[in-house]
Amino acid sequence: MITLRQLRYLSSLARHRHFGRAAEECAVTQPALSMQVRELEREIGAELVERRPGEIALTETGLEVAQRAEHILAATRDLVDFVRHREVLAGSLKLGIIPTLAPYILPRVLPLLQKQHPHLRLEVRETQTKVLTDELSAGGLDVILLALPVDGADVETLPLFDDAFLLAVPADDPLPARGRVGLRDVDQRRLILLEEGHCLRDQALAFCASKRADPAASQQTSLGATSLSTVMQMVANGYGVTLVPEVAIDAKAQDPRVKLLRFRDPEPGRSVGLAWRRTSPRARDFAALGEAIVAAHEGATSAPVRLRSRA
Repeated sequence: MITLRQLRYLSSLARHRHFGRAAEECAVTQPALSMQVRELEREIGAELVERRPGEIALTETGLEVAQRAEHILAATRDLVDFVRHREVLAGSLKLGIIPTLAPYILPRVLPLLQKQHPHLRLEVRETQTKVLTDELSAGGLDVILLALPVDGADVETLPLFDDAFLLAVPADDPLPARGRVGLRDVDQRRLILLEEGHCLRDQALAFCASKRADPAASQQTSLGATSLSTVMQMVANGYGVTLVPEVAIDAKAQDPRVKLLRFRDPEPGRSVGLAWRRTSPRARDFAALGEAIVAAHEGATSAPVRLRSRA
């Protein structure tokens, strides 16, 4: 009979492509892990792993079985959550969050969660959208906070608030501080963006799509930084301009070397929300988490924010 242990070992082996590292992750000896994978192969009646000196590769069947195993393991974790988490936002919760939200949302929401839900044990994973969605699907994360929409039919989403983009330029830029700017005011030859893989980069380029035909602009935007703070430092020192999400603006600590300008309507921006597996039994937890995030965000902004209905 196929066991969850065998599926977990195969899943780990598929990720690491190495018996030693997979065994370390599963906290077992390498021979024990190898024996269980062999037993799984005998039970299924097919070779799942190609064993080579110093390395391994999964067969075509092995890749398919490993992928199906991920879904089975995720469903099993959801079943355990259903039994364990009767109290709202209690116990362990694994939250994924993108880098262009984490430094600005977490300092506001973590104290609120600690005060309102003292029995919550929150684990946070900060990385790019693609990694988060993959880990969510595999069951490594319970819920993720990111820019919507999210690809995947097996994902449920809850929009929380809209986050407008502002144009950040050096303080001595001739553009007037009062009034609003348009797309023509964005000099894409001087546009500084985050590196490839950040959804904020893709959103900024989508807004500027009508000007991307300029070869010089394309060359400039091929470069990128790893954090918004790095981008803003480059703007402050006169190296260019950028689009910055409003959630990242701290009015009390705004750099006087940077001038922030609003766009004319319709303002560019992004929708921020939560996403989780449709099979997860913790929808009440995620709704409560969404309420806390909105409350924390609303307390940090002058304009009121209202929790939007689920898409």
